[in-house]
Amino acid sequence: MHLKELSIAEFDGFAKSFPISSYYQSSNYALFMAEMGFDYEFVGLVDELGVIKAASLILIKKISLSCKYGYCPKGFLIDYMNFDLLKSFVELLRKYYEKKLTFIKINPEIAIGEINPLSQITNYNQNIVVRDYLRQLGFLKLRDNKYFESLFPRYNGIVNLKEYNFDNLSKNTKNKIRKALKKGLVFEKSGRENIDVLFDFVKRKKNNDAVYYKNYFNVFDKDMAADIFLIKLDYEKYLINSKKLYDEELIKNNIISKKLIESSSELFIKEKMNSDKNLLSYKNDIEIASKGLNEHKYVYVGGAFVIKYLNRVHIVISGFDKKYKHFNPNYFLHYQLLEYYKNDYKFMDLNGLTGDFSDNNPYKGLNKFKLGFKPHFYEFIGEFDFIINEHNYRSLIKKGLLAKEFNKKTKDK
Repeated sequence: MHLKELSIAEFDGFAKSFPISSYYQSSNYALFMAEMGFDYEFVGLVDELGVIKAASLILIKKISLSCKYGYCPKGFLIDYMNFDLLKSFVELLRKYYEKKLTFIKINPEIAIGEINPLSQITNYNQNIVVRDYLRQLGFLKLRDNKYFESLFPRYNGIVNLKEYNFDNLSKNTKNKIRKALKKGLVFEKSGRENIDVLFDFVKRKKNNDAVYYKNYFNVFDKDMAADIFLIKLDYEKYLINSKKLYDEELIKNNIISKKLIESSSELFIKEKMNSDKNLLSYKNDIEIASKGLNEHKYVYVGGAFVIKYLNRVHIVISGFDKKYKHFNPNYFLHYQLLEYYKNDYKFMDLNGLTGDFSDNNPYKGLNKFKLGFKPHFYEFIGEFDFIINEHNYRSLIKKGLLAKEFNKKTKDK
């Protein structure tokens, strides 16, 4: 077998037929990263008959005056459990890049275990042996990130859309969604023209500007693989819903009042207090909706950027205006995304959780939110550096250039 550079057609053909593939290993992602200052190559391990046995997108970037590194987002497209095949590929990669690259970074999309959120126990699987295989082949296992310090989350939630059912969501999640549905929120499919609107909701999360997301969208939109969604608060709908709920509750309140005249039981008193509380809440909603309608018909309160690839949907980023948190826009958004894609795709990637179940976890709320949608909760294998030039690699560490390049610039998850 030998290593050769693949054409875009050859690489994409192999990638799309590979059992576990990711849009990060695609020509579209390569084109996007070229906009971000990377060069790229597609390499493949080919047998004597010309059949591709393994392949990878290699993103290439200069990290110092004399050093470049390679990056394989989501790892090689290879059967990692086949040690001999993996060894052949890695040895040929070393020879191919020994004069060009200092190291190659990979973060394979290999789930080594599934976590039970209730017991907090990880059920590890046979894939865990791949860590030992990679170490034997000269890969340096980097520190396991506790939260979101690495290029990709170590833990992830993936919803099987064929199993998805609203009734199976957590009680808290269902209640939040039901409340949002009564508030006049509207789910709206949008496009490039509203990326600036979406950007207002996600700019606090990462140090990427609006142009970054426009380039990202444009590259994948050529294949109709990118979607933008916005959530808006329609004040007219909000007012109509609130008045309807108020009128219904008022009828209920009058009935309870009559019951109280006949009997001042503790049950009726409690019902009356709850009903009075609901009436006050709906009255407040009517005032907010009326005021909003006088100023403008609607306001955007959240949104999401989504990539579709093969049978999977990936939420690249999402966000909402914290001023409207009490409308539960994030719950409404994710619910609508699941409903929108459930008939056409098999999986939805919720994009990152943590494995920290302590009360001190700063992302405890994020975990609770995403786990409420009942995803499969996976631990992935992590990040590795394949060191090709040991001297240069150590020099990069000493000068702080690796930390500068790869330390996550996330402001807020």
